[in-house]
Amino acid sequence: MKKPTYLLFALALTMAACQLSSKKQTLNELKQNIAADFEANTGDYAIAFKDLSNPDNQLYINETETFHAASTMKTPVMIELFKQARAGEFSLSDSILVVNEFKSIVDSSAYTMDIGEDSGEGLYSFIGQKLTIYDLTYEMITVSSNLATNILIELVGAPNVMTTMKSFGANDIQVLRGVEDQKAYELGMNNTTTAKDLAIVMEMIATDKAGAPEDCSAMIKILKDQRFNDIIPAYLPNSVSVAHKTGSITKLHHDSGIVYLPDGRKYVLVLLSKNLNTMEEGTEVLARVSEKVYSYLNQ
Repeated sequence: MKKPTYLLFALALTMAACQLSSKKQTLNELKQNIAADFEANTGDYAIAFKDLSNPDNQLYINETETFHAASTMKTPVMIELFKQARAGEFSLSDSILVVNEFKSIVDSSAYTMDIGEDSGEGLYSFIGQKLTIYDLTYEMITVSSNLATNILIELVGAPNVMTTMKSFGANDIQVLRGVEDQKAYELGMNNTTTAKDLAIVMEMIATDKAGAPEDCSAMIKILKDQRFNDIIPAYLPNSVSVAHKTGSITKLHHDSGIVYLPDGRKYVLVLLSKNLNTMEEGTEVLARVSEKVYSYLNQ
């Protein structure tokens, strides 16, 4: 007995749908999809993605374009702190005075930080008191304290941070100064980065090459406590953990991190933006790109 024509048609549609649904997105298709997202939105964007469990999975767009680093430069500062502590220059448990007076790299003139411009405002209540270097490092990363950052940069020295980054092969990261050095800003003396170099930095931490394995583990633990989670982790399942550092100033929003999947795989993802129409728009674009990278890896 012959099947009715409409049943055969429905069967054909079902089979076609199954074939389409079983077709996995290629890495090139993912790249084209992300490039279209970047093109469709106001601003300039960059991505660096590397699957540490499968080196063939790498994706880069505008990865060598220079961006103001904003607070992403605090990760290199953290690395230098652990490096110097390992070398015996100090202990992370040593106490250090919390101050709010710093020297411009232009002419050594004094300047102070504005609590209204700092997301780590809680630290200002400790001015004149002592906290451990570790506590200041934790504040610098997790709540992006600018005050803690400046204290710590003066401790380790920005040139030393640069030397360490170059030893990693991250040659385009510029950590020249602390935060809110207005004289330096007006002369264009800014901290800058590229997506490629931040990816190198995160991979070095993830693979225990940014320092002793126990130091890298400690840095990852701090990065996992990041309080600003509206880009890389925003649309990922709760079972996924992210060790990351964000950065934002006017019309600019970044995120850079290591993503840990429940099955043991991990990948590095860096998402940068500048010249945004609104912070909300740029943040949403990058958060959705992070979601697409995750979905690609979990097809």
